[in-house]
Amino acid sequence: MKILAISDPHGDYSKIEKIMETAGDFDIAMIAGDLTHFGPDVKVKELMEMFDKPVLTIPGNCDQKSILKALDTSKAINMHGKLEQIGKIRFIGLGGSNFTPFNTPFELSEEEIEKILEEMIYSAENTEDRGPIVLLTHAPPHGARDELHLGHVGSTAIRKFVDRVDLIVCGHIHEAKGIENIGATMVVNPGEACKGSYALITIEDAKSKPIEVEFKEV
Repeated sequence: MKILAISDPHGDYSKIEKIMETAGDFDIAMIAGDLTHFGPDVKVKELMEMFDKPVLTIPGNCDQKSILKALDTSKAINMHGKLEQIGKIRFIGLGGSNFTPFNTPFELSEEEIEKILEEMIYSAENTEDRGPIVLLTHAPPHGARDELHLGHVGSTAIRKFVDRVDLIVCGHIHEAKGIENIGATMVVNPGEACKGSYALITIEDAKSKPIEVEFKEV
């Protein structure tokens, strides 16, 4: 399966069509949050109408919590707190972020994040087809693709689950575009879509097959 991974368009969709043109053929798109810049929620319809392939997405901390309803009525698959299986690959999603100093609209406590993830990952681990587990989250795990000048700012709760998922696609930290392996988990931040950054991820049904990642920019 080839995945087009983007994050942080922040309501600026001027690069999306060019991203899809240069990405070539892909099976699904994944959008790791901050779909808008503090709203309005209706902008998600504009974004999702740009895609002619299935889109799995979650909100970011700069989206209003009410965006969940807008996503439910859009073309996209709202992955917040949900499990979606495509072939043998199990996708789970977590919107918002851990607490920030900026009191943004969609923030969750570490306890809330841990509870949501535990339920989803337990469900994913107990499906019949045991392919890779992919976590789509806005916030990165603490210690991977999460460093700012003040230190590591990722979620400590997400960090607890790194060895139970094969791939994390995240965003949130604009300066942390790139790839990092932590434990048994690969963490990918595709960069800011509003600036033309994205990643192409190739993942197979078999957990033993390596995950391939290519970063691009338009």
